[in-house]
Formats: sequence, C-alpha cells, structure tokens
Amino acid sequence: MSNTVTTWYLEQTSPGGLRPAARPDGEVRIVRAEVPSPEFSRFLYTAVGADVGWTDRLPLSAERWRDIISRPGTETWVAYEKGTPAGYLELAGEDDGTVEIVYSGLLPSFRGRRIGGHLLSYGAARAWDLAGRWPDRVPTKRVWLHTCSKDGPHAMDNYLSRGFTLYDTKTEEEA
Repeated sequence: MSNTVTTWYLEQTSPGGLRPAARPDGEVRIVRAEVPSPEFSRFLYTAVGADVGWTDRLPLSAERWRDIISRPGTETWVAYEKGTPAGYLELAGEDDGTVEIVYSGLLPSFRGRRIGGHLLSYGAARAWDLAGRWPDRVPTKRVWLHTCSKDGPHAMDNYLSRGFTLYDTKTEEEA
C-alpha cells in the first residue's frame, strides 16, 4: 500500500523578508543547545515528529547523529516553556551561504499556543545571522526549508506567514 505525499519547498532570499510572529503569552525562552548531544537531539526529533511520521533519522547510530549535529554551521535551537522543552529548530549552514531549516516543530502538548510561530521567527533570524557565530562561514544569502502533507495542518500557513515563498512542489508515492 502506498501513500501520496506532497512536499513543498520554501525560501527567503533576504533577511528583510522575515515577518516575525508575536511572542506567545507566558514564559517561553529559546536557547541554543551548544553541546552536541545525540541523545537530546534524538529525544527532540522523536518527541516532535512521532505523530507526524518523521522517520528518516530513526535508524541512525549515536555516532552518526553526533556527526550531523557537530558539523560546523549546524545549530539546534530549543524552545522551553517554564523550563520544559516545547519544541526545536535545527539549522544547517552550507559553504555557499545557504542555510536550511532542517527540522522545526513542537511537542504535541505545546501546539496551538503560538509557540511555533515564535520559534520559526527566532530560528529564521538565527539562520540569517549564522555567519556571526561561525567565523569561517560566508554571510547567509538564502534560507530554505521543506514541509510535506504529513506535517501538521498549520505548518504551511506558519511558513508563509513568516515570509517564506514557495519555489517548488513535488508529489510522490511513499510505501
């Protein structure tokens, strides 16, 4: 049995294109996880992605996780509400000034509380100023991401509301 999955690719080509969301109510902080931890990254990935079908990193060894998250220009930003992890965003900077928002999402119990828009706004801003934290990087010229029909129902609206524009769409059958 197969399932049709549509993937949308979105981008920003200027930091001026970012339209930040309002801060959510309550005590929400976003902090960079500066110590690469495969265990913490796997926790975030599975806690955020389990109910929307994130599976691509599940078979990875701890060593492979560490390789990915330790790569220069890769950053994990974690949203906390009152000290509890609420979601995360992972950035991957490339040598050409492109930064991908690889993953972005919230744990199910934190969805619908305006934290996601704030996290995406903050993360996109950090993508645009990535070179300031990584001296060997060229300044960011483009920030991109992809989302698919398996992701949450508000993901695409959040990306468009933050100023990302659609540049490609692909549909395929997935087993």
